[in-house]
Amino acid sequence: MMRKSLLLLAALFAVSTFAQQPKTIALKAARIFDGTSDSVTANGVIVIEGNHIKSIGGSVPANAQVIDLGDVTLLPGLIDSHVHLTEENGDNYYLAYFQTLMRQPAEQALLATTFARKTIDAGFTTVRNVGASDYVDVGLRNAINNGWVVGPRMLVAVHAIGATAGHGDSDPIPPSKGIPSLGPIDGVCNGPAECRAAVRYQIKYGADVIKFMPSGGVLSLSDPVDAPELSQEEMNAIVEEAHHWGRKVAAHCHGDAAARMAVMAGVDSIEHGSFIKTETLMMMHDKGVYLVPTLLAGDWLSGRLDKFPPAIATKARAAVAARSDMFRNALKTGVKIAFGTDSAVSPHGMNAKEFALMTGLGMAPSAALRSATSVAAGLLGTDDRGTLAAGKLADIVAVPGNPLTDITAMERVSFVMKDGVVVKGK
Repeated sequence: MMRKSLLLLAALFAVSTFAQQPKTIALKAARIFDGTSDSVTANGVIVIEGNHIKSIGGSVPANAQVIDLGDVTLLPGLIDSHVHLTEENGDNYYLAYFQTLMRQPAEQALLATTFARKTIDAGFTTVRNVGASDYVDVGLRNAINNGWVVGPRMLVAVHAIGATAGHGDSDPIPPSKGIPSLGPIDGVCNGPAECRAAVRYQIKYGADVIKFMPSGGVLSLSDPVDAPELSQEEMNAIVEEAHHWGRKVAAHCHGDAAARMAVMAGVDSIEHGSFIKTETLMMMHDKGVYLVPTLLAGDWLSGRLDKFPPAIATKARAAVAARSDMFRNALKTGVKIAFGTDSAVSPHGMNAKEFALMTGLGMAPSAALRSATSVAAGLLGTDDRGTLAAGKLADIVAVPGNPLTDITAMERVSFVMKDGVVVKGK
């Protein structure tokens, strides 16, 4: 009787152990771009075990499920370092503003799940969400992490931090209309002490990264686009406090003076950078500060400015006119450029159009691909992704043909795997 019991226990243990073995998948494709090189490798094989890459190249394990994708290039899951996944502006500023104003947070959150799906279907398996309202970004991130909805991995900033009347503040609606003034919990601060409090509030309620507004913005009504909106002391307080808590800091800067102040404060990245001059770019290079240029935002706005308020249209035209020379100068100075689109200004799911805009201004196709893989992973501090190598997360995408010879192939993603699970494709 004892012997039979022991045999039964052994059999149950063996079945349990077998059931717990991670699934093995082998991806085969004509080419691989690993996220670090200037070229592709022919006849690629990637073996995935569970949610990690087990090996690149070599033979296919006998127990593997083989997915042969044919004439495609496999790349690391793409990273967009600047999105607003919880909203979308649309072609008409006035209509989008009204529609968003009338939505309850729960309705906006449900709508955001559709933006998340479009983004991951476009090949972006990680995004940095740099500002949202009503904590919708935190909820969306958590829902994706729990497997309730399909979307990219998200690093969220909660509220972007800025000064009263600045780009992070609400529009200049008269107080008699009943709209309350915002404070540090909402990301609006005045003076170093309030700015430290604003950072702490965002972290308290779920921020993975801190976003702040040293200069004015395009899509805001009350501030000039290139003027500094925070003092040096306020910027120092924001960056220092965020770094004390182990959070990286992204600085929204169109203006040169504000960008220089943010770099002096120790910021990790400058977003947009439309009017930044060569001297500031050189300072960014020397201090290792990344540039996230968001070319797609300006490109999308350019043909639609007749449906925006005149103050916004004027600022947008000036920013777009300046940004091309800034980007070319950034390439010359060797600044680290991370991929970012400001999606929400443009519709979600179009993120990959940024690649052609970057190469159109002189960036090599391989460098553009690295900007959305290994370089972006370096900015985000996520060393578990961004390259195809053993031990990395199994976030993998495929595009037809060879994107090094046709960068627009990045706009036609045919296969997406996140965490070892096929999200799109075979």
